[in-house]
Amino acid sequence: MKIYVGNSFGLLATFFLFSGCSEYKKDKGQTAETEAPAPIEQAILTDTSSFYYIDFSRYRANDAELPIGVFDSGTGGLTVLDALVRFDDYNNESRTAGKDGKPDFSKERFIYLADQANMPYGNYHSEQKSALLVEHIIKDVHFLLADRYYPNASSTHPAGTKQQVKAIVIACNTATAYGKENIEAFIRRTGIGIPVIGVIDAGARGALDAFAPDESGSVGVFATVGTIASNGYENTLMRIKEERGYTGNVQVFNQGGHGVAEAVDEEPDFIDHQANAPRDNYRGPALDNPSYRIVKALMDVYGFDFNDQHMLCDGKSAMDCNILQLNSTENYVRYHLVSLLERMRKQKDAQPMKALLLGCTHYPYLTREIRQVLGELYDFQRDGAHVYRHLLHKDIHIIDPAENVAQELHMYLADNAMFNPSGNMADSEFFISVPNMHNPNVKTDQQGRFTYEYKYGRTAGEIQEYVKVVPFDEANISGETVERMQAAIPETFRLIKALRSEAPSGR
Repeated sequence: MKIYVGNSFGLLATFFLFSGCSEYKKDKGQTAETEAPAPIEQAILTDTSSFYYIDFSRYRANDAELPIGVFDSGTGGLTVLDALVRFDDYNNESRTAGKDGKPDFSKERFIYLADQANMPYGNYHSEQKSALLVEHIIKDVHFLLADRYYPNASSTHPAGTKQQVKAIVIACNTATAYGKENIEAFIRRTGIGIPVIGVIDAGARGALDAFAPDESGSVGVFATVGTIASNGYENTLMRIKEERGYTGNVQVFNQGGHGVAEAVDEEPDFIDHQANAPRDNYRGPALDNPSYRIVKALMDVYGFDFNDQHMLCDGKSAMDCNILQLNSTENYVRYHLVSLLERMRKQKDAQPMKALLLGCTHYPYLTREIRQVLGELYDFQRDGAHVYRHLLHKDIHIIDPAENVAQELHMYLADNAMFNPSGNMADSEFFISVPNMHNPNVKTDQQGRFTYEYKYGRTAGEIQEYVKVVPFDEANISGETVERMQAAIPETFRLIKALRSEAPSGR
């Protein structure tokens, strides 16, 4: 089987959005453009006393030497940045199509933001906090547009040494699905006119590229629960299929990867490498999880790895367990890919999967595991019969939307003469959000992260600095995550000076 691959704390500048409930509501026909600006937007645009205020009349939006801003809910978006870092589809001198052995963005500097403190973004929808998610997304954009960051988590005042950006890449599927329209409307309100590029259209185009115009088959969409709930990929796939005039029966099967991104970023409610027994705070798939149930009858299909506490069980063997908890990224992949194929198996007319779209930027870190599990499922037999082979195309294309994002960014820079004439990719900067312990409202656990209840219990419209944005360093990036970066995205990892024990650029 082939698989292709106000004050400094922002506590006094408080606004409320009165919408009748905790979610933003839109009247029929209303868009983000016609809605009144949200409280966070008002703080950025008009409240000169707010920490978030930016004077956009002084913004140098047409300066080609400005960096490109990229943001995600965590470190997963580095896979998108990596595609930009490695992109070589054009001649750097003529800008014509054709590789020249030099990265096309080699003179561009990038500013990357991982909103790790507020992640996972995919859970806000299920917790009925989509408006809070949009507020976080606008704050991410604010950071990229602003000129300040905190030198470290204990700093009481931000430093005014960060450059603003000339373009924004949303390296997050959930943020694209729930916030791209809001970001674009907000950018129009600022008047700076910089582009906003998201990943969903790019991924849908890449998946459909695997099909001939008259070919039938299915696309598996493996994404966060929030992205799946938005129907962003499904709607976009069908729209682009129609636009291209494809006549085949192309079906879409979704799997919300509950816990996968969280496991990659080592959220303690989903994975704990120090645990050697089932945990009370576990929130991942389980025998008694009504939405994400581990089915004992499928234990031979899952093929879970029980070594080194990768599964937590209260019994002596898998079948003896009354409590069963996933405790490795590979086991999360196994659970969700089996669940996806079981959903397909129960639909009588399911077409074989030809493309698997990785609709979360964390998932490309797990391509090896995904490849391995799909291969096992293709070959899996019961009573001498293949159980899933009729549901899997022999040559499955694994689609990472990042390559299409790179194409779109290149097109914008070329069409608008915005390539940096003298920059150096090595001067890129990397930032991450951490809980703002100078905000007395903040509640954290023993590991210094927001408690789950606090994270999803906050209310949109109460404008506070929940987080501080600080540079990447070994105190806020785990050792396992560093190892994963080194292995999966070595070109980008070489740009992250703080994780290679080198001095930061210090601009």
